Amino acid sequence: MITFLKSFYFDQPILFGSVVAALTLGAAFGFQLAGYPPCDLCWTQRYPYMAIIGIGLLGHFLKLNPSIILGLLSLLFAADAGVAGYHAGVEYKWWPGPDTCTGVGALAGDNIEDALSAIMNAPMVRCDEVPWSLAGISMAGYNFLIATVMTILMVAATRRSLKG
Repeated sequence: MITFLKSFYFDQPILFGSVVAALTLGAAFGFQLAGYPPCDLCWTQRYPYMAIIGIGLLGHFLKLNPSIILGLLSLLFAADAGVAGYHAGVEYKWWPGPDTCTGVGALAGDNIEDALSAIMNAPMVRCDEVPWSLAGISMAGYNFLIATVMTILMVAATRRSLKG
């Protein structure tokens, strides 16, 4: 299996990146179907994967400049790693998250109408709670690890492609 993955990565790095993005996105939707609805930051982490799949498949099948496509995939994986790292930090209370996703400051005013509005518009799923973890690592934490490794792999593939 390791030999296959290594060969797949070295022979078809664009397709490899697209497949990893599709599997990761599929896992996220699988968790959603299993009863773990996504918060706003979870949704934000999905968008780079959607772009990676689209750009990667177009680049692969249309035989576009591999250096440019790999560079774009590198940037998208890095963006996703940044959002996932931020989200994991919010979950572990290392730093505050966005008010719209954590409910922080929702009742900061003295106006009862503003307080009621904040309660009624509070997020259904909070970004600062860990709904599922394995070995102490949340879904956002695993996404950070996946996206970081993929960033490194795509940057290396970009460098190989540029050397031609």
